[in-house]
Amino acid sequence: MKSLNKKSDMVPSLASRVKFKLGIRNPFTVAYDIIFGCPGWLQGLIIANDQIKAQNARRVMIIGAETLSRVSDPHDRDSMIYSDGAGAVILEARACDSETGIIAQLARTDAGHEAHYLAMKESNNPDVEGHEIYLKMQGRKLYEYALNQVPQLVKSCIEKAKLNITDISKVLIHQANEKMDEAIIQRLFNLYNIAEVPKGIMPMIINKLGNSSVATLPTLLDLILKDKLPGHQISHGQNFVFASVGAGMNINAVVYKF
Repeated sequence: MKSLNKKSDMVPSLASRVKFKLGIRNPFTVAYDIIFGCPGWLQGLIIANDQIKAQNARRVMIIGAETLSRVSDPHDRDSMIYSDGAGAVILEARACDSETGIIAQLARTDAGHEAHYLAMKESNNPDVEGHEIYLKMQGRKLYEYALNQVPQLVKSCIEKAKLNITDISKVLIHQANEKMDEAIIQRLFNLYNIAEVPKGIMPMIINKLGNSSVATLPTLLDLILKDKLPGHQISHGQNFVFASVGAGMNINAVVYKF
């Protein structure tokens, strides 16, 4: 979208514009956008990992950028926590003596009735002029979906890595609702018959930065790497879980060994 105009400006793709701005002239540096809702950045990480392992790429930049302010309805209280943000990482393969990087990944899409839990619809205010549409959510259904599906997918991803929840140092999860995230992490530990969630395992930034959708996870990672989240650091050999849920409905998870 361009300033003062809410109509989509989709061509050229955002990835192509970034490539142009960076002055990358190599035609085999392929640039493309991924539309995957809030889990989009993490899905980009999964795709990049697959491309590197297939020797189709050596180094991949994954960017998560969101401007929810352009699609939020000022007459909808669900929009109060929306925020804008962006984050990027570069993923590359390096020779090392021990296993590091992405050691397991998993994703799913539920596109039955779940597909409409997040959708573009008219304003809550019937007197709004024009025919603008805004991001709308079915909050209760989305909450129940996330609570029922996210913990199990994360557990399956941890099992795929041949690890236990006790091997995980941090869980970095997309932050759309703090109450929902707390319920998800509690249910995840309950799946392992553990009643008490370790303090500090799930760093939260939603109270300061809101819900920036696809930008949440890279922003959270950046804050930890820069020691800007007291009590949260990354040490060599630690296993982190990244997880997200959003429009689609899509869920994904990655186990990453630092």
